Amino acid sequence: MNNSHSYDVIVIGAGAAGLLAAGHAATNGAHTLLLEKMHHPGRKIQITGKGRCNVTNTAPLPEFIGHFGANGRFLRHAFNTYFSQDLIEQLDALGVPTVTEHGGRVFPASGEAEHIVEGLVRWMQDADVTIEPFAPAERLLVEDGRISGVQVAAVSPGRTRTGAPHAFPIRSYHAPSAIVTTGGASYTATGSTGDGYRLAQAVGHTVVPIRPALIPLETAGDVAARLQGLSLKNVMVTLWADGKKQGEAFGEMLFTHFGVSGPLILTLSGQAVDALIARQKVQLTIDLKPALDEAKLDERLLRDLDTHGKQQFDTLLKELLPRKLIPVCADHVGIPADKLAHQITAKERRKLRLWLKGFRLDVTRYRPLNEAIVTAGGVALNEVDPRTMQSKLVPGLYFAGEVLDLNADTGGYNLQAAFSTGALAGMSAAKGG
Repeated sequence: MNNSHSYDVIVIGAGAAGLLAAGHAATNGAHTLLLEKMHHPGRKIQITGKGRCNVTNTAPLPEFIGHFGANGRFLRHAFNTYFSQDLIEQLDALGVPTVTEHGGRVFPASGEAEHIVEGLVRWMQDADVTIEPFAPAERLLVEDGRISGVQVAAVSPGRTRTGAPHAFPIRSYHAPSAIVTTGGASYTATGSTGDGYRLAQAVGHTVVPIRPALIPLETAGDVAARLQGLSLKNVMVTLWADGKKQGEAFGEMLFTHFGVSGPLILTLSGQAVDALIARQKVQLTIDLKPALDEAKLDERLLRDLDTHGKQQFDTLLKELLPRKLIPVCADHVGIPADKLAHQITAKERRKLRLWLKGFRLDVTRYRPLNEAIVTAGGVALNEVDPRTMQSKLVPGLYFAGEVLDLNADTGGYNLQAAFSTGALAGMSAAKGG
């Protein structure tokens, strides 16, 4: 069986980019179809920010773009078209007010990510977007070098209430414009399985090799396991590759049974992944006392040793370190835990000072791609027009969101990029360019 239906715009994937693309295409007059391989739209949005959904950030445009690195300039037109304030105002109009928290991070006031999805789905339905669930795109249809539609694979997602099997046959939908908003290749249970890369390559696009971004890192030895569950706040972490400094970040990190995670580690993880892929030796150094330079820290240690000369070393460390970190420190600096403070030598004090300013961890690997918050790599940006999000190779084909070779650190930047490129692609496709 082969069904055929015609639309003005077909959007493939109902994530952040897809919801905005479909809504803006429809509100600009296009008869719009939104294809979603899962049962419900916005599955990945609902799990972001631990279910709270950090939708955007209030950082000014130049700073915002800077979070995307060298590829950030590609987003300038999209952000000029639809930016954080536009999103905040739209959500408010949809009955989903937001609040701004530390670091300019914006969340729904309810603290519930599903309210974001519900609001955007209502908006699309009011604009007469047709949403087709259980509709994984099999291939893009191209005639005379331009998009003519999308073929959807047959699926059997389960059974009806009567026990009869659900059956969704192969079907084709026709339209002069298609927008690929399939997301990346992480959190596959939400439907992000890298379909967009396959669709893009099949029509001649280059896909920059995909890899995890915003991903926890595994470390050598048993230190992380010993410190599992320990969260360090207000520390400075520096990333090294083959002995060369790659970057640093200040904030909070977390030890896990396999290594390290938390906002600070996620921020540095993209560079760590690239260095590991290049087979470089990757290390992290943690400055546990970033507010004190080495001279000030040495003065502090001297004062503590003099004042508490009869205390044991491990007792003295309670004023400097979290409890879990004390035995690790004693092991690393080679000072017996029961050694009295007044017996600690200048050489031992120096070792302690250097360790407090540079607690070193060897990074062995990164966690699997499926655990990444976002995917790095994707459709090459030089093959996409940043003014419209239209392919430079196939007229009528557009890309938006994580399927593109764009990624930033944490803080709402990635979702805003998806919303903005989706909005621009939807507007452009509705106008035919």
